[in-house]
Amino acid sequence: MRRFKLQFIHGYCGTVAAVGLALLGFLLVSEGADIRQHLSWVFLIFAAFVGFGELYPLRIPRGDAEGAITTSTTFAFAILLAFGTTPAVLILALASAIADIIDRRAWWKVAFNIAQYTLAMSAAGLVLNLQLHQTDELPHFNVQTLLTILAAGTVFFMLNVAITAVAVALIQHMPLLAFFRQDVLFHASTTGALVAISPIVVVSAEHSLALIPLIAVPMLIAYKTASVSLEKEHQALHDALTGLPNRSLFHDRAQQAILAARRQRHGVAVMLVDLDRFKEVNDTLGHHVGDLLLKEIGPRLQGVLRESDTVARLGGDEFGVVLADLADQAEVEAVAERITAALRRPIVTETLRLDVEGSMGIALYPDHGNDADTLLQRADVAMYIAKSTPDGYATYRHDQDHYSPQRLGLVGDLRQAVADGQLLVYYQPKIWLPSMTLAGFEALARWQHPDQGLIPPDEFVPLAEQTGIIKPLTLLVLERSLRQCRRWHNAGHHVGVAVNLSARTIHDPEFPSCVERLLKAYQLDPRWLTLELTEGTVMADPARSMETLSRLQAMGVELSIDDSTPVTPRSPTSSGSPTTSSRSTAPSS
Repeated sequence: MRRFKLQFIHGYCGTVAAVGLALLGFLLVSEGADIRQHLSWVFLIFAAFVGFGELYPLRIPRGDAEGAITTSTTFAFAILLAFGTTPAVLILALASAIADIIDRRAWWKVAFNIAQYTLAMSAAGLVLNLQLHQTDELPHFNVQTLLTILAAGTVFFMLNVAITAVAVALIQHMPLLAFFRQDVLFHASTTGALVAISPIVVVSAEHSLALIPLIAVPMLIAYKTASVSLEKEHQALHDALTGLPNRSLFHDRAQQAILAARRQRHGVAVMLVDLDRFKEVNDTLGHHVGDLLLKEIGPRLQGVLRESDTVARLGGDEFGVVLADLADQAEVEAVAERITAALRRPIVTETLRLDVEGSMGIALYPDHGNDADTLLQRADVAMYIAKSTPDGYATYRHDQDHYSPQRLGLVGDLRQAVADGQLLVYYQPKIWLPSMTLAGFEALARWQHPDQGLIPPDEFVPLAEQTGIIKPLTLLVLERSLRQCRRWHNAGHHVGVAVNLSARTIHDPEFPSCVERLLKAYQLDPRWLTLELTEGTVMADPARSMETLSRLQAMGVELSIDDSTPVTPRSPTSSGSPTTSSRSTAPSS
């Protein structure tokens, strides 16, 4: 099928080139000898402007890319009006060929462009001749003449766009009508305006050669305006530091790749790459070195990708990649391996040699989503999974996605459950091993959801930590635990209770005051309360953690880190031997 399409594209381009070149040859043979009679200063000046317009087209924004408008149209049409079809065709074809050869385009593209201009300009000349019975005399400009010029310009414009649109749509596998409409809208306001100027150019030249330099003034203004517009468009769609596409352009490229894949029935991969330990570089060496490192990442990624792929900086130390036209997942994994290897090479910035690796998440169309937003979200999920894998990259898996809409819906339910005091607290015994006696209890929070049943803490506690619900949740468990401890003491059972803390709680400067208030409310000695936390919780921000822990320790609260070995050893009663706890995720019976 692919081979058939290539043959069709070659056949179309070859047919256009053959017909156009044959027509050009016919015009030269039949009327070429008469061209010498048109040689004049006006003709030569117009021809020079045609050549300049082909060599230096206007570069203007076109979506996320550049579009090119040739100002040669104005002066080629002026030659058509003043000197006839054959001179206009010959000059435009010659200027096109010279520009293409200087740009080192393939010979078949040179031939195709010559043929395209020849066919379009010849058709425009035919319209003029039929309506105005064109002679060597300059036509009298009235309403009918202007309408005829408008019709000829429309024919030139539509035929020129149509010939190109068919070729590009075939090469890029785009729907012809959609691309044609897009191209017409792009060229209508520009090429149409250039054609409309041509009668003014002709009249000015006929009146006085001194007026011709004035024609260059609006052209120069147009070039300047186009340059400024292109620069602004580039700034809006590209990252200022690296020059790579930004998040907005990345999203658009991803969506366009998906639309093309939907038509051609192939795959697309969206990758998110997050640099590991980049914050350490900024904090240790400064943002200047961090910026130099970020500038190096783009070329490294581009060096292992195809020209058709997209590399973007999405913000901070996060980069995005769009791989289009993929055959299978094996191809994606091969690219992921190349990217990982490229990132692992040491980066030399000024006099420093840095080792910076990255974690990469991958989402595939159509397996993991049908639009850019979904693929980006799922690549982000996969990226965080990749941080715990030795390969450095991971492909999205639904069973590893903890960010489903249902899960996010639990946030509102959890907030309401905490506010209404709906959470349950179970107490797991802690045994003092040397004497096999009861040393106390550990408080375990459980959520009995009205619709989903019993939800374990490893599902709702991370949600609470991410959304700020962890503070009221911790205070709820702490208050319930101390109340229960008071009941045990009133019944003659002098045992303590342990409550787990998160990093957010340890970093909260108000937490020690809350603990002190609750201990006083239930008339409990601080030694009956043990607060348990992990080593990672403390090391996330040692300075803030130690400030809070020092205040709690000064109050007499027992602290236990990771394996429940007390920071200040105490016995479960008064003298102080270490305890051993069994951390269970299920409530005790």
